[in-house]
Amino acid sequence: MRAEIEGVLDEVGPRLRAIRRQRGVTLAAVAEETGISESTLSRLESGGRRPNLELLLPLATVYDVPLDDLVGAPRVGDPRVHLRPIHRHGMTFIPLSRRPGGVQAYKMLIPSRDAPAEPTPQTHSGYEWLYVLNGRLRLVAGDQDVVLPAGEAAEFDTTRPHWLGSADGRAVELLILFGLHGERVHVRPRAR
Repeated sequence: MRAEIEGVLDEVGPRLRAIRRQRGVTLAAVAEETGISESTLSRLESGGRRPNLELLLPLATVYDVPLDDLVGAPRVGDPRVHLRPIHRHGMTFIPLSRRPGGVQAYKMLIPSRDAPAEPTPQTHSGYEWLYVLNGRLRLVAGDQDVVLPAGEAAEFDTTRPHWLGSADGRAVELLILFGLHGERVHVRPRAR
């Protein structure tokens, strides 16, 4: 049992680093928000310092994740998945994957509006693949401006200026796969 506990504790540092990088924040920014020194955060992420509740509770609050997710605690009891929506830029993102780092899956909801929004393209590191479930999505990626109806998909490098919104002011639902390090989606054909 002790070896199992040691294994869980050894994974906390890499998990913390992956969550911080996924959110695109620096150690300095986390230190400022939590009151934990940058050197302590760095040692915690590298495994040079053992995690404790005094360190993990403020980090769980800043990263807006359950403490269980920070330590990789096994799920017990209730088999239901309790998704915690993230609200950004007037849209709702529902995380569908729970593993820090690697490709992340989200359901994204763009609410209806009286008039379609004006594009405000943004950039960030990564690669995105999306699939429209409902509605008509307007995708601006670089110099391309396209409308994707339900059932269509797109993929693009997020270092290009891009923007997602409703093409007609109505609500849009889509699935998004996002890879922080530029991973592309690979679809393998079925053998016949």
